[in-house]
Amino acid sequence: MVKNINEVFMITQSIFNIQNLDLLSVGVAVASIIVLGFTVYFNDKESITNKTFLLLSIFATLWSVSNYFSYKIKPLEFNQVIWLLRSVIFFAIFFAFYLFKFMYVFPSRKVYFPQIYNIFALPLTVVVAFLTLTPLIFSSISSISSSGEIASIEKGPAIVLFGIFVLFFDLGAIFMLVRRTLKAKTENKKKFYLVLLGTAITFTLILIFNFILPAFFDNPKFVPFGAFFIFPFIAFTTYSILRHHLLNVKILSTSILTFILSIVTFIEIILSKDVLTLIFRSGVFLLVLAFGILLIRSVMREVRQRERLEVLSKELETANERLKELDKLKTEFLSFASHQLRSPLTAIKGYASMLLENSYGALEEKAREPINRVMESTNHLVKLIEDFLNVSKIEQGGMKYVFAKTDMEVLLRELTNELSVAAEKKGLKLTFETDGKVGYYANADQEKLRQVLLNFIDNAIKYTPAAMNTGQQGFVKIRLEKTPNRKARVSVSDSGVGMSEETKNRLFEKFARGEEGQKVNTGGSGLGLYLAKQIVSAHGGRIWAESPGPNLGSTFSIELSLQ
Repeated sequence: MVKNINEVFMITQSIFNIQNLDLLSVGVAVASIIVLGFTVYFNDKESITNKTFLLLSIFATLWSVSNYFSYKIKPLEFNQVIWLLRSVIFFAIFFAFYLFKFMYVFPSRKVYFPQIYNIFALPLTVVVAFLTLTPLIFSSISSISSSGEIASIEKGPAIVLFGIFVLFFDLGAIFMLVRRTLKAKTENKKKFYLVLLGTAITFTLILIFNFILPAFFDNPKFVPFGAFFIFPFIAFTTYSILRHHLLNVKILSTSILTFILSIVTFIEIILSKDVLTLIFRSGVFLLVLAFGILLIRSVMREVRQRERLEVLSKELETANERLKELDKLKTEFLSFASHQLRSPLTAIKGYASMLLENSYGALEEKAREPINRVMESTNHLVKLIEDFLNVSKIEQGGMKYVFAKTDMEVLLRELTNELSVAAEKKGLKLTFETDGKVGYYANADQEKLRQVLLNFIDNAIKYTPAAMNTGQQGFVKIRLEKTPNRKARVSVSDSGVGMSEETKNRLFEKFARGEEGQKVNTGGSGLGLYLAKQIVSAHGGRIWAESPGPNLGSTFSIELSLQ
């Protein structure tokens, strides 16, 4: 047992010697092919071109590694070399097949394959591949050289099938690439030229070093360099697929870092002086390669997400500009429509008022009620149009304010007296109180401030039932007081429908109405509180609403600075 281990180690030392620069070159090429294959795949995992290129890279790597060791390793038993050679042929089958498939799909993102692919091509490839692992390809060693190496191998009858298969797919791939290059549209020609250049270099190297030198000059020492010969094709094809994305410095630097780390760890393998160190460093190399590939995937995902966010940001910016234009058009339309509606409504209101005042003669009692309803509806429409006009003015920056010294206590007493009839008619108790202090003078536009306070009190009356849940009379309380920081606070409290937390959060938005209030009054526009907030903000004040919850009443408040 010990003797066998020593023999294995001696063989390993003969391979992994620093002087074997051919192993280093093959290792560099293999690492590069794997890194580039996964880089292309992670760029777009849904693309059939990228998927096929990854599989092509993997089988190219497996073929290259098996090809190298089949020529460089001197096995303990000659039977082992047959399996190595069979593995070379096995991977060559899939390499040829995926090369042909890649030339068929490149550079499309999605391709629908004909039935012959599923019925004939793919099953035939699998069958031929597994035939290569049987004695039908390589049956036995026919002769051994004087140095103890294998001179020739007995070939089976299926070797002809293998030759035809590989020749068909390789030549078919080249023919298809040339034909598609000639027929390519202008925007795709550069992609095809790059792939064609890489293919030409690769096949030229393989032709010279893997065929001409061994066949005509009896010099097979370059045959193990398959990975090095395939690398130009992989490199040029990668650049062709990713030539726009490779300009991203982050992706490029990550790929280079992974490549450098892989090479450094591979050199460590070559410098190994015992079996355990060799095994350990080989494991490290595979881990570095695996984690490097995962790092590339992570970076590419991050870059793609950032690029997508940039695109979405530009699209959102464009959409916002368009929405601003539409909003401006909407505002202008509302302003125009409101102005056009105001004149006929004023006429309707005037004639209805004259009819109620018997200006055209005595009005029968049965006609008075319908005309009163016309009058109420007209007043509602006039107020609604005024709200629309004010919203238009605010959004267009045309709302004008006339600031002057305003006595808020006097204004609130006038509004209380004005709305007391409506409150009594509904069976509510309307009260006004102050904290007993004097000098409630604010620098305000009296008409605009009146509109805000009128909205508060009028809403409180509308949304408060005559009786509370306890059976007591419903109420609306108006309170004026001074805050410690010399501001006037006006609060309008009621025993009405109240509001939920959700309603309270969007109450001062345009066209926003609470679900509780809609059940009581369906005729609101949802603009009153929005306008109130805009007016109070223009006065440098603060506006807010409070409520313990639905059916528990609410309080609307504003604060303005005093002179």
